[in-house]
Amino acid sequence: MKLIESKVAGCYEIQPVIFNDERGKFIKTFHRDIFIQENLNIDWKEEYYSVSHKDVIRGMHFQLPPYDHEKLVYCSFGAVLDVIVDLRKSSPTYLQHVSVSLSAESGNMVYIPRGCAHGFKSLQDGTVMMYKVATVYNSDADCGIAWDSCGINWELKSEPVISQRDRGFVKLNNFVTPFE
Repeated sequence: MKLIESKVAGCYEIQPVIFNDERGKFIKTFHRDIFIQENLNIDWKEEYYSVSHKDVIRGMHFQLPPYDHEKLVYCSFGAVLDVIVDLRKSSPTYLQHVSVSLSAESGNMVYIPRGCAHGFKSLQDGTVMMYKVATVYNSDADCGIAWDSCGINWELKSEPVISQRDRGFVKLNNFVTPFE
């Protein structure tokens, strides 16, 4: 695995070694020793996935303290434009965002630190996004910021599909961050 630090502090794009043969591909999505060596979380509490149609935007999601968590995300089918926004007041990259193209073809992943909002735009029908998270989901701590309030270039060619829940999130400039 190769870890590439993004412009958001503590957020990494991870490029795995992909083994190809006559059967297809084999991709390792987690290696405990490499994560320990890089001081990344190795204690995942939940894992889940979403399936999205083309032009769906999901985000920008996070959990509030004390249920905030690191995430490891990757696309096991299809492709997405994945976006992370730094909400940590003391971070050198506070309020900055980074976009990463993730796809099943490339096998790349993103490690997202605590205190960051996460979202993505699906680039094709049936896109499957996998998530490992360091805390169990807590509905009282579930939160988000408006997907269109962070200065993100979503590369829109048509009207995106956004859930009612995501449409109701507060704009970034009105969000009072609890993340230090």
